[in-house]
Amino acid sequence: MDNSVFSWERFYQTPIVAILRGLNTKEVLRLASSYLKCGFTTIEVTMNSPQVSETIQALVREFPELNVGVGTVCSMDDLNIAISSGAQFIVTPIINEEVITYCKKNNIPIFPGAYTPTEIYKAWVLGASAVKVFPATLGPKYIKDVLAPLDQVKLLPTGGVNKENIKDFFMAGAIGAGMGGHLFPKELIEQDDLKALENHLLDFKAVIDDLKEN
Repeated sequence: MDNSVFSWERFYQTPIVAILRGLNTKEVLRLASSYLKCGFTTIEVTMNSPQVSETIQALVREFPELNVGVGTVCSMDDLNIAISSGAQFIVTPIINEEVITYCKKNNIPIFPGAYTPTEIYKAWVLGASAVKVFPATLGPKYIKDVLAPLDQVKLLPTGGVNKENIKDFFMAGAIGAGMGGHLFPKELIEQDDLKALENHLLDFKAVIDDLKEN
């Protein structure tokens, strides 16, 4: 397997995109180690994080088993930084046609953010690998309702997904989910309690594994 590119096989093993925002390189690497140890495979560092280029380079170098991407990409300037840093996939909070088209042309997986059915379909037609439904606070029923007429679109709800409702999101048809604070609780990070964090991640993994088995 080529570790320089995004692996869908790896993603579908545990279809969660962890979102790390505002953390420095050292903090991200510590969390990534626990994340991988607990059986997760895909991680995103947002553009508005300190040392984002250094962080991505370090993640790609030190964790070849992970899919490593950059999120909050809103412009071609952001995209250029992300790609030059070694990002294997791109996530945006909005639709930027130039960014999506570039990624599609260059076979870089991209998960652009969209909300309404019109935005979701537009992102898909432009070349989204999956559409990040953001924010997904309307819940699983919204995913199910959107997929009724747009059943060819791959949806990745982000914002509002937690351990209590993730099963419902998958049952509604989501191919995965983006998660930040619910996956990496702020208090555990601030306390640097990696043991408690790993127990928390293992609980999440158990829920996902149960879904895959049923």
